[in-house]
Amino acid sequence: MAFNGTWKAEKNENYDKFMEQLGVNAVKRKLAAHDNLKITIQQDGDKFIVKESSAFRTKDIEFTLGVAFDYTLADGTELNGSWTIEGAKLVGKFTRKDNSKELLTTREVVGGELVQLFKQELVFIYISTPSDQSEENTSPLDYFSIAEEETS
Repeated sequence: MAFNGTWKAEKNENYDKFMEQLGVNAVKRKLAAHDNLKITIQQDGDKFIVKESSAFRTKDIEFTLGVAFDYTLADGTELNGSWTIEGAKLVGKFTRKDNSKELLTTREVVGGELVQLFKQELVFIYISTPSDQSEENTSPLDYFSIAEEETS
């Protein structure tokens, strides 16, 4: 399937500002900037298993497209929402349990890289996590501009 693979975080944009907007304190933001996130995605039809592993935690997430589930971010923020497929993108729409703000995210494989975009209000984060099989480089600004147009 399109999303199957192991992806290692390599670069990001606006990560600190995004985390600050989520309410993550400065110490946790500094630690999170060096967490060496690795994501393994296994897709079987509408069912997904995502393993997130970093210097701070390992978490297995199982979900079915279109079915709401609870999820806790590394900083303890609790969310509820679901993932869907829109074209070639995996699109997540989640609501924070503490303040009811919506967190939107997309994942898309572009040029051998898993490109993830996150949006809460006006702040975006870009993380490119290349697969072990590809060394292609893509400008984060290309996807950042696309995301601004699509989520405006």
